[in-house]
Amino acid sequence: MHPRPRLTFVAALALLLVVSGCATGTTATPGQSLRPLGSGYLGSITMQMPEPTLSPLPGSWDGVVPPAGYRAIVISRSVAGDPGNADATRAIGAAVERWAAQYDVDLQSFVAADDDEVERHLDAAVALSPDLVLGAGSGVVDVFSLLTAQNLGQEFLMVGAQLPEPTANVTAAVWAGATFRGTGVSVPADQVASAVTVQRAEDAVTAGVAGVLHGLSGVVVRLTF
Repeated sequence: MHPRPRLTFVAALALLLVVSGCATGTTATPGQSLRPLGSGYLGSITMQMPEPTLSPLPGSWDGVVPPAGYRAIVISRSVAGDPGNADATRAIGAAVERWAAQYDVDLQSFVAADDDEVERHLDAAVALSPDLVLGAGSGVVDVFSLLTAQNLGQEFLMVGAQLPEPTANVTAAVWAGATFRGTGVSVPADQVASAVTVQRAEDAVTAGVAGVLHGLSGVVVRLTF
């Protein structure tokens, strides 16, 4: 795992206000400095509970590249285990794979048939100490909401879903129709299959990872399409 001191949201925000600027590029080399976020990444900031919400401008995360050797694990539910959300889960999984291929990220994929297996996969993922563990869609939310708080040293990114009470190590990248917060908490509009496409999910992954790399963890990154 690449060592990265965790800043409070306020501290990370203050730092970004100083160094943010537009950047381009899609590859990283050993020793290369992390490129800044575009000034529009901060967008409108809603300091709501339980977590601040950012609404970045499209493309403001372009050029923020994971460092060489970056390791990630994505956990998702299987089609058979969560048939109602199969299309959305497949789209998010494909998006994560495209992101990893573009940025030469060392990616492992764990697929779970049920909540018990999600738990086992999450425990196994944390034991491997990757730079980031991604949760793909609504099917893993209930288990992640219980276990991420027990693993505060591990960074997590939810894609196309969010946790009802996230801790500072959990970031979410969401958009309209992909904001599921958990069983018994969400409403139907939070989970619309047609809203989840590979391109939207890939933008969400890239934007969410950019925030995590810059210390903006524990926030919701809400995209507009």
